[in-house]
Order: sequence, then structure tokens, then C-alpha cells
Amino acid sequence: MTAYRRAEDVDIAELAALCDRQTTLADWPHAARVDKGVLVYDCARLRPVLDDTGQKQALMAEWAGAMLTGPGVVVLQGAAPDHAMIDHATALFHAMILAQNRDGTGGGDHFAKPGANDRIWNSLQKHCLADPANFAAYYGNPFLAAIAQAWLGPHYQMTAQLNVVNPGGAAQSPHRDYHLGFQSGADIAAYPRHVQTMSPLLTLQGALAHVDAPLETGPTLLLPHSQLWPDGYLAMGLPGVKDIFAARHVQLPLAKGDMLFFSPALFHAAGTNRSTDVKRMVNLFQVSSAYGRAMETVDRAGMVKALYPALLAGQADGTLTPAQIAAAIASSAEGYSFPTNLDRDPPIGGMAPRTMAALVAEALAEKWETQVLNSELHIQAARRLS
Repeated sequence: MTAYRRAEDVDIAELAALCDRQTTLADWPHAARVDKGVLVYDCARLRPVLDDTGQKQALMAEWAGAMLTGPGVVVLQGAAPDHAMIDHATALFHAMILAQNRDGTGGGDHFAKPGANDRIWNSLQKHCLADPANFAAYYGNPFLAAIAQAWLGPHYQMTAQLNVVNPGGAAQSPHRDYHLGFQSGADIAAYPRHVQTMSPLLTLQGALAHVDAPLETGPTLLLPHSQLWPDGYLAMGLPGVKDIFAARHVQLPLAKGDMLFFSPALFHAAGTNRSTDVKRMVNLFQVSSAYGRAMETVDRAGMVKALYPALLAGQADGTLTPAQIAAAIASSAEGYSFPTNLDRDPPIGGMAPRTMAALVAEALAEKWETQVLNSELHIQAARRLS
């Protein structure tokens, strides 16, 4: 199999065959039941398991296996049973949303039209600063910690983004998630296949339901076993994939305090909220591997400011080819959009904000003066600060 493929080369029938797989309860001894192909775990029954190291490791291994080679998705029923604690957090989040709406801040969504949902970017930090005691109770959840470690190992990095789909809010398009799920088709095709299959191992996607979410409120649409398709990122936007998703997706109602976790490679989408009075609030967890980081801290802005005059001169006199300039930018400027402050640097007009490398390329293309680029770098850096 070639390392580089195009979307038009994929065989969509492979996805359909994978989605024909059945989830058998006997293969997952800690699960309480299988619901529409999704493994459901009864956390009330599993609490003693977390207190025994051997049993806990067996449970964690089962969760990792479920997301890696099983249906790709699990529900942890009753993972957060303290509803008063959740309601307090809900009140905090509602106050933040009201403040955003009043001040005209926030907005932007990776997979929905801006303004279609209420969104709190970086709800993790905002929650912690607003009420540290409630944050400690909320994120001190042993099931959240155990499943994060099951998929990513220790020293994982937690982030969270609150999402509220209001009555009448339309469904998202089916998609995969971070990292490659936020890239354009051309960008995805530039990554070799082994990177496309490795990417899902760097992130865990999850959610905590803040309200009861029956089917009419549009809980997440899921396509069990779709994470097994190696070409899924490359083919994400193809009509045939959307057709399979439309025909075969499942939905499970969630109760307040339930948690949902899945591989970022699982095709999924928020559903349409057809209720008349339920604002479907979920806090979306995006947990990252500790290993997704470079070994050294580098002042990339400082490097770019020093380098840009040489690039501009080399471009002007022909001593640097376009390929050499692109390689020099790649070795100096930040080429990735994340992490950033999505309040000030939202993904409007695309799924990811502009990178430092893209800014430098634009400056060279338009022959900006050095001081103009330096000013734009300062503005961009300020937008990314938390």
C-alpha cells in the first residue's frame, strides 16, 4: 500500500464492510450491555474495580481495546453521579455564555456555522478560575482519569470546550476529530498513511452530559467501527462516506452525569436538537498525549524576525529557490494552528486558525517590510495567549 494516497483512490466499500461488524457483549467482560453496537458500562457497579490495581488495569485495557479494535466508542453510565455538583458547574457555564453574548465575544465552530451553538472555548481554565472547589470535584472524577490514562498513558493533558446545541440547532456534518480531522483535504493527503493511522492515538475525545439528553435533543450521532478504516481522514468529505453515515449511524440517549468517549477516528456528529425547550449542554473533553511535544522550547517568533530579511533578500535576488524558502520557513516558524486561544483566534472561515508559517509565506508573497511582519507576528502571538 502506497504511503501517499488521494481521496479518489479510496474504496468506500471497505468502510461499509467494517460497519457491518457486530459488537458482542461476551468479548467485553466489564460492560453492562451493548446498545446499538455501543458498549455501555455501569459505573455504579465498577466503582469497586477502580480501587483494585489489577482489576483497574484490566478494565483500562478493555476500554483501550474497545476504542482501538472494537466499536470505537463507550458510554460510562453514571460516571458523575453528583448532580448538584454538575448543576453548579452548569450555572457557571450559563453565566459565562450570557457574558459572551453580552460582550459579543466567543463564536466560531469547527463543524457548524458560527452562532448555531453556544460554545465556551477553554471551559477547562475558565471553570477552574471561576470556582476552584467545583472544578476539583468535577475533574477529580476517577472514571475520567482512568479512561484518559487507558488511552494515552500517564501525564496526559486535559482540555475542554463546552457546547450547547439549542432547540432547532442543526446537526453537524459527519467528521473525525483532532488532529487530522481539523485539516483540509489537501493537508491530510500530504501526510503519509502511517501518520494518518497514528494520529488517533494522540488524542481522546469525550463528553459529560450536563442535562438529560433524550434522542429528540440530538445526542451525538456515532458510526461504530468506523475508526478501523485507515483511509477515513482522507475520505472524510466524500459524498459516499456521508451516505454510509446517514444510513448506518446510531444515537444513544444520555442522562445527566453520563460520559461518552470515543476514538477521534470514529465518524461522528452532533445531532439536530428537535426539542422545543432543552438546551443540550455537554462539556467536550479533548485529552492529549504527553508525547505530542518537542524536546526543546524554541523562540520561533524571534527566529522568524531574524530570518525574514534574509528570506526576502534571497527571494529578490534569486539566491534562494521557492523550495529552499519553504524549507527554511518549516524549520523556523510554527507550522501548526494549535494550541491557541480560540476565543481570540477562532476557526472562522476554516477549521483551524492561520499559522505563523502561513503568515510568513503571505508576507513574502506580498513583499512586506520587516517591521510590518514583526507587527503582525506580535498581534498573532497576543491572540494565542490564554
